[in-house]
Amino acid sequence: MKKFLIVGLGNIGPKYTDTRHNIGFKILDTFAKEEQATFETEKLGDVCQLKVKGKAVFLLKPNTFMNLSGKAIKYWMEKENIQLENLLVITDDINLDFGTFRLKAKGSAGGHNGLKDTQDKLNTSTYPRFRFGVGNQFSKGRQVDYVLGIWTLDEQKELTFRINDACNAIRSFVIAGLAQTMNNFNGKPEK
Repeated sequence: MKKFLIVGLGNIGPKYTDTRHNIGFKILDTFAKEEQATFETEKLGDVCQLKVKGKAVFLLKPNTFMNLSGKAIKYWMEKENIQLENLLVITDDINLDFGTFRLKAKGSAGGHNGLKDTQDKLNTSTYPRFRFGVGNQFSKGRQVDYVLGIWTLDEQKELTFRINDACNAIRSFVIAGLAQTMNNFNGKPEK
């Protein structure tokens, strides 16, 4: 049976729950809820196992904090013998407008410490990633405050729709593959 590891990046603890940096966790929480599955705390993270069209899907929210995400990803890939092309890492991206999706098969860490650590631990930059645009409405030197800040009221209204779209993109990745998912989901939200 084909296995997939879908990783949402974020930081553990209640103070981070509704921050932009935790969009990966938020998407996986919604996905698990839609699939009527629950997370269990296991080694290096909260893990949920479910099936999508007969394929085994593991959802992982690392509990290593963002900057050490690669350790948890590597552990679960090895433990479950998951191929690199069946990994999808979901993260926030300040270089994309709010709600914009960018799925890619490879790329640089783009200054994102969670992706940087993943690249270091996996020893490659060739793995599927799903960047969720959070915008860059911050002044010089305020990037950390921005990504660790909570969503604006306007963003919160749109967020539910975009998270639902993100869950559909995950299903598409598992069922149809990365190329088709990129064609169908990359870009800005439709108004």
